[in-house]
Amino acid sequence: MKATAAKLLDFLKKSPQFVIPIYQRTYSWTERERRQLWDDILRTGGRDDIAAHFVGSIVYIEKGLYQVSSQSPLFVIDGQQRLTTVMLLLEALARHLGDTEPVDGFSARKLREYYLLNPLEEGERGFKLLLTQTDKQSLLALMQQKSPPAEPSLRIAENFAFFEEQVQGLGDDLAPLCKGLAKLIIVDIALSRDQDNPQLIFESMNSTGRELSQADLIRNFILMGLEPAHQTRLYEDHWRPMEVAFGQEAYGSHFDGFMRHYLTLKTGEIPNVKAVYEAFKVHARSPEVAAAGVDALVADIHAYTAYYCAMALDGEHDKELAVAFRDLRELKVDVAFPFLLELYHDYAEDRLAKGDFAQAVRL
Repeated sequence: MKATAAKLLDFLKKSPQFVIPIYQRTYSWTERERRQLWDDILRTGGRDDIAAHFVGSIVYIEKGLYQVSSQSPLFVIDGQQRLTTVMLLLEALARHLGDTEPVDGFSARKLREYYLLNPLEEGERGFKLLLTQTDKQSLLALMQQKSPPAEPSLRIAENFAFFEEQVQGLGDDLAPLCKGLAKLIIVDIALSRDQDNPQLIFESMNSTGRELSQADLIRNFILMGLEPAHQTRLYEDHWRPMEVAFGQEAYGSHFDGFMRHYLTLKTGEIPNVKAVYEAFKVHARSPEVAAAGVDALVADIHAYTAYYCAMALDGEHDKELAVAFRDLRELKVDVAFPFLLELYHDYAEDRLAKGDFAQAVRL
């Protein structure tokens, strides 16, 4: 590992491209985080006695190299929330600036060509930042000033709209914003794929960003240590469909609860609500689960998320069962879900008749 202090804009300028690996969570900053960043930037830019503002670390892996010195993409394992948010702000500022340059280096063309795009590259290589599935197309559309995709990223859209409104509210007084952006400082932390353990580093970091959910930690634990091709296959075949099934908002709020019910069913013990990740690691490392392999584990989780979404998130297509599940949700008896997950599995495997399943739910 090698860590150096750097100005964020200089770091963006010299870096070829940032890629968010598929095991990372989606973009998740909300009003609280974006407002704090905005206020910090304006406060820093408006005061000559403040030389810099530290916004956290950017931790990345570059194959075989420590520092930014080639055109290889940087795989970001911590810092994507800050990177993405700053790029949304830079795009909003670029649209407002046009050809004007209130502070040296801050014009629309310079912001895009230095920090947002790689103007001499083609295709996806032409963008400084590539996010994961849910957010990727929304960010690329913004950077190209195109209409959003059919299923836009809610957080990308909300935060960009916020920054557009704030920048417009400044009118022609853009110097504090530009100066504040120029004063942002990060710690540039480069990891060696051969010498460092990204998973252990990821777990032990005390990030200034948004706290990771138990689901985030579980996904990273499963996927981070695998070879890229294996990661991609598991993500596209299983994890991405789970994210889609829950939906952008429900994934963050319901997946932790599902995993607690799943582990209760599989282990016979109810994990503490704040220790689901630790319980999952114990389960994943148990002899029986470890012997079956990570592919079998992820496939099993995928199957049970389908059952859970049907019961808890109104995803059931059968009318009789859908009505029973709706009534069950009204009673808010979450404690029954581990048992009901097992019953749904038996129903899905044709070991339990639909009428008997519906009657059991009613009971």
